[in-house]
Amino acid sequence: METKLRRLIDRTISFIKTKTALKFFSAVLVYGKQYIISMRIYLLSNHRHSVLIISFLLFLFLHSCSPPSRVTKNSYEKGLVSQPYDAIIVTGYPYKGQPWNAVLTIRIHWANYLYKKGYTKNIIFSGGAVYSEYIESKVMAIYAAALGIPSAHIFTEETAEHGTENVYYAYCLAKKNSWNNIALATDPYQTKHMKRFIRKYDLPVKLLPIVFDTLVMQNRDEPHIDASPAIKENFVSITKRQSLYYRLRGTFGKNIIWHEEDLKKKRFKRKYRKRIAKGKHSP
Repeated sequence: METKLRRLIDRTISFIKTKTALKFFSAVLVYGKQYIISMRIYLLSNHRHSVLIISFLLFLFLHSCSPPSRVTKNSYEKGLVSQPYDAIIVTGYPYKGQPWNAVLTIRIHWANYLYKKGYTKNIIFSGGAVYSEYIESKVMAIYAAALGIPSAHIFTEETAEHGTENVYYAYCLAKKNSWNNIALATDPYQTKHMKRFIRKYDLPVKLLPIVFDTLVMQNRDEPHIDASPAIKENFVSITKRQSLYYRLRGTFGKNIIWHEEDLKKKRFKRKYRKRIAKGKHSP
């Protein structure tokens, strides 16, 4: 049994090296699966537990599919009922000074589409310098301005290091600007997970997930930009500053600095009493 499975894994690894696989994985990236591919399965091929590890990764890949397009469209259409929004929240993604990848492409162009359709008055890009020296929200703002969105309607939240923090800290920025009608605009996979976070804490944030059938009809060219203003001085990667355990806590929103008025349930106020900010509307 193990021999047959190992052969299957070897064939899979061989397939990964083909051009067909590159096209396949590119499509996967568009649907929010980039981090699974980035596990670099081929590096595990010489590990003595390679069969078990790769099988587990393949299991995660096959069982963590993005929501069906019909569900995404329904969610999007439901979100359109409340437009025009005061602002949409667009979550950040690492930029390393190279041509933008699929994730940056779809998130920025979707924000551009929503703004130019008149579905939102402002855009909040959220994300700090996490894995690279570039502040994610600033890079996205520079791209958005290059696409023709007026700078007066582009805002950045520059402290968040995880998706949950992107949503909450951008929401705090929206409150600071007296914006009440807010929506999260990101890929369907992230929308699915952030929806749970939003519901859990009863945050007044609606959803405008990316509809790929609509996005593919838009011009998705990359404008030329100068990203140097987005470089953070004295940058230290999150992998050097935080342990894996602490980073995992952040992924699930366990490191958020809350405002008491946003914790509507008493059990959350008790649970996070040591992480409640004294001031208002700022993380």
